[in-house]
Amino acid sequence: MDRSTISLLDSLTPARTALLVIDMQRDFLLPEGYAAQAGLDIAPLVATIRPIGKLLAVGRKAGLLIVHTREGHLPDLSDCPPYKLERSRRAGAEIGSKGPLGRLLVRGEVGHDFVEAVRPLEQEIVIDKSGYSAFAHTGLQQVLTKRGIETLLMTGVTTEVCVSSTLRAAIDLGYRCITVADACASGNLDLHKAALAMIAVEGGIFGEIATTAEVVERFTR
Repeated sequence: MDRSTISLLDSLTPARTALLVIDMQRDFLLPEGYAAQAGLDIAPLVATIRPIGKLLAVGRKAGLLIVHTREGHLPDLSDCPPYKLERSRRAGAEIGSKGPLGRLLVRGEVGHDFVEAVRPLEQEIVIDKSGYSAFAHTGLQQVLTKRGIETLLMTGVTTEVCVSSTLRAAIDLGYRCITVADACASGNLDLHKAALAMIAVEGGIFGEIATTAEVVERFTR
């Protein structure tokens, strides 16, 4: 059977596959963090912790490259575009302002760090980013190229912003992408559904969608 007729999940090679865990940070997942202060419903975001934990367990055992990303800015905010800062101010959670977990979305603050349940292992890669796409102004592309990565499993928050931005950049760079639907989430269910719906158009313009159960089954059968 021609490879193009087999699903991306079935045809992937573990040694050439990376699991991307996007922005599972206290600022996005805890009630005291940036997302909650900006008015997002964080309950759906928190619900991704368990499926991502399952994917990390099977991915580590299968030998996948594990990459975690963190969104945040330098303490002087020199890498924060003026419009992004202005927008965050309008949302009621100005980047760099003081909050219960330290300055919002600032590197080195308590809120910028990962939640404990999906904390990276020492040998896993952490990509710090100032934008929404994990490829913008980071070394992610170099890391993936060095390891010969062809396929990306996309997880994290939020579906319509950082996950989608990273996915679209990855597709333009030629990666085969699988978005794990229940391992990513939005504070708005309609936006989550819309972001997923866009993936499948035109024969899978942004790759394919799978569930955590399907990915786990793929690596344990």
